Amino acid sequence: MKEILVLYYSHTGAVMEMAHLIARGIEQVAGCVACVRTVPKVSAAHEAAMSSTPPAAPQAGAPYAELQDLEACAGLALGSPTRFGNMAAPMKHFWDSTGELWLKGRLSGKPAAVFTSTASLHGGQETTLVSMMLPLLHHGMVIVGLPYTELELSTTNAGGTPYGASHHAGSAGERTVTEHERKLCMALGRRLAEVAIKLAK
Repeated sequence: MKEILVLYYSHTGAVMEMAHLIARGIEQVAGCVACVRTVPKVSAAHEAAMSSTPPAAPQAGAPYAELQDLEACAGLALGSPTRFGNMAAPMKHFWDSTGELWLKGRLSGKPAAVFTSTASLHGGQETTLVSMMLPLLHHGMVIVGLPYTELELSTTNAGGTPYGASHHAGSAGERTVTEHERKLCMALGRRLAEVAIKLAK
């Protein structure tokens, strides 16, 4: 079985919901299984505290990711909410810790996809998706997007981009994931898994 890592950070729960939809799409592909992981929050005192005490296990939801999860995976779906058109600090902090894998080329040639959620419809979805692609490209990963053969990409009036799956959550997180957004999340998971199978041949 090819293990596809679905790695996310979620503040209000929307990105977590998207992660599980992408995992469902991955598991629709024969020979693939999804491994869902998250990253801990960070604060001004986080890095100093981390040097002496590792983060506690999350009380609920996915376990925290470790570098070996990245090394072991056959593909990666990476998700974060938007912070001023960029990935959230906890996700950036995690990727800043992956230099050892970069030096050894452990992720090179593996497929990767990205997903995000924003408070406003034009709140930086595409720039956030691209910001998450940057460390993946430095690691030599192969970026997988959503083609316009996915009909929902042309008919959605909420989230959805060719760069990856997205969701418009509303300023208070009041907007639920739409049917089009759900289908695009699952399509991204399936496409990522299919590419992982092909690259492994």
